[in-house]
Amino acid sequence: MTPDDSTQAVLPHFARELVQWQKTHGRHSLPWQNTRDPYRVWLSEIMLQQTQVATVLDYYARFLKRFPHVSDLAAAHTDEVLGLWSGLGYYSRARNLHRCAQQVVALHGGQFPCTSEELQTLPGIGPSTAAAIASFCFSERVAILDGNVKRVLTRLLAFEGDMAQGSQEKKLRDIANDLLPSTNLKEAMPRYTQGIMDLGATVCAQRKPACLLCPVHNICFGFASGEPEKYPVKTRKLKRSAQSLSLLWAQRPDGSVWLERRPATGIWGGLYCLPVFESEEALLAFLPEKLHARTEVLPTFKHVLTHKDLHLSPVMAGFTAIQKMPSGEASATGEPGSYGAWFSSQEWPALGLPAPIRKLLETDR
Repeated sequence: MTPDDSTQAVLPHFARELVQWQKTHGRHSLPWQNTRDPYRVWLSEIMLQQTQVATVLDYYARFLKRFPHVSDLAAAHTDEVLGLWSGLGYYSRARNLHRCAQQVVALHGGQFPCTSEELQTLPGIGPSTAAAIASFCFSERVAILDGNVKRVLTRLLAFEGDMAQGSQEKKLRDIANDLLPSTNLKEAMPRYTQGIMDLGATVCAQRKPACLLCPVHNICFGFASGEPEKYPVKTRKLKRSAQSLSLLWAQRPDGSVWLERRPATGIWGGLYCLPVFESEEALLAFLPEKLHARTEVLPTFKHVLTHKDLHLSPVMAGFTAIQKMPSGEASATGEPGSYGAWFSSQEWPALGLPAPIRKLLETDR
């Protein structure tokens, strides 16, 4: 049976069964649910990209406490936004979040556009995020296609297309739109959208899906095949890599540390960080020789990124109260966009810092 045939087979049943299941078995207690406020939905959708719900909960609450309205976020300084985001990872999301809020205020009078097409003109909002906002808040008949939804639909249809190919993803998106509810959209679209996300997150898991608990297992072609875990098909996989870096932890007697703003692009873009060197030799060559006696090489530790393992080796250097960073306090990295300064123990916790750097500085030494 082709995907077109399987679509026609499930078309009359899928949306109805999913909406009914969501009413009684879906998730209802998350703080961004049961609202049609596009600001809150948008904030949660951006935070949930590549991040688990359990991790997002605290960040979501802190952001709303500090920025209860999109205008508050738009008016904030970038450093404050990155500071609140620190530890959540994928920092381009925070920069786009800030830019998006500014454009909503400047170009749309503080009101989010109500269609997925218009929403996609804003920074950081792609097709699935736009569809989520439009369907949840404005009941637009448009399909999301995030990772969980792709898994549900490819299993439902036994979709053999390679999801590494753009043409196959477009074909699945077209099918996803065909499966949407067609009546009572005001209630059905938000519930359907929430339902298919809930199904992927709680039942149709990547490994060991709980098929017998699924409300549509009787019309699922992946379940019928006996191999639901073979879907989605994706041949291109990113290879993991590793990188070793040395970190200069320069500290004065009063506890202040030297931190540099990273360039906007690349690892930890736009965040404040200890100066980064390719090797311990390069780090020591940067420091004046008289400082070498006041250095301590700390144990190397590993920080795991999505597709790379970072092996970080801190070197602590004891500066005097008046001693300057070499080259007249110029950036140790020499990278465009870098800027450095001394920050007290009261100042640096509020900065946007990479998670491993924050954890290192919080070490009681």
